[in-house]
Amino acid sequence: MRLHIPKGYKSILNLKETEKAIKLIKDFFELNLASELKLRRVTAPLFVQRGTGINDDLNGIERPVSFKIKDMDDAVAEVVHSLAKWKRMMLADYGIANGYGIYTDMNALRPDEELDNIHSIYVDQWDWEKILLPEERNLAYLKAIVRQIYAVIKRTEFIVYENHPEIIPILPDDIHFVHAEELFERFPTLTPREREGRIAKEYGAVFVIGIGHDLPSGMPHDGRAPDYDDWSTETGDGFKGLNGDIIIWNPILEDTFEISSMGIRVDRTALLRQLEIQDKNERKELLFHKRLLNGEFPESVGGGIGQSRLCMYFLRKAHIGEVQASLWPGEMIEHCRKTGIFLM
Repeated sequence: MRLHIPKGYKSILNLKETEKAIKLIKDFFELNLASELKLRRVTAPLFVQRGTGINDDLNGIERPVSFKIKDMDDAVAEVVHSLAKWKRMMLADYGIANGYGIYTDMNALRPDEELDNIHSIYVDQWDWEKILLPEERNLAYLKAIVRQIYAVIKRTEFIVYENHPEIIPILPDDIHFVHAEELFERFPTLTPREREGRIAKEYGAVFVIGIGHDLPSGMPHDGRAPDYDDWSTETGDGFKGLNGDIIIWNPILEDTFEISSMGIRVDRTALLRQLEIQDKNERKELLFHKRLLNGEFPESVGGGIGQSRLCMYFLRKAHIGEVQASLWPGEMIEHCRKTGIFLM
């Protein structure tokens, strides 16, 4: 069991106050995110049909929850891991105008997660996707989007403080940008997670750029599927990648805390290159990939922002089960109960 109990931990808010604060955070953040990025809310599926290439493959090894549909000749459906590819299809099918995008409440099941303080079987996040103009396909535009999202995070931190003055704002004014290659060069003997810990503790909030391509060690900073984020395009000075993660320092757990994974999406060139790199050329025959290669989808930028992760951070909770209802090992529930952590 992977579980960390912070020394002397005591929840600042009781259960009733926590439930009210969760709604405050979700309502405020959603409205401000939509306004900041010009996003329209859309309704999203809980599951998609297997064999279409629409489901997110994450690192390529996680098993999706699946079931057969009786009235569709036992066609197999999969509960989504995320909506990275589905959103891009919707930009085209909904006819979203240039400069605008969509967002949705994404609810997923990831049964292969290793459960701990911040990982749950149940995943809830705001999935968003926005039209990208050809001249915006660059690192400067990606950074501008990251800064907009971080501004919304900062505003939400303030509104939590306004309603709960005992929760003092601690995020830095600005987010720091660093390439995965730079982290490797600076901390070559550390693991990727340890590198993130060093940089997040130093700056408070960072965006790690270029996650998915191989570093000089021969391994990527972290795994990425080949068919949504563009992690292979060269961006100058020996760097690669038009994607990354927003990571902040969590003072309660004294550890890194990933809030969002996002990036400029693959165009035809990047998709073909990344399928080749990962030896997954057979995917070119799937529905999503055929449509993308045929030029049916607009260029886009998008990502996911963890709802429970944000609530956990803003409310200074030690376990994600304090802000969402999920399933946990009996041993974990019992240990948490003994140390004053109530899992919903």
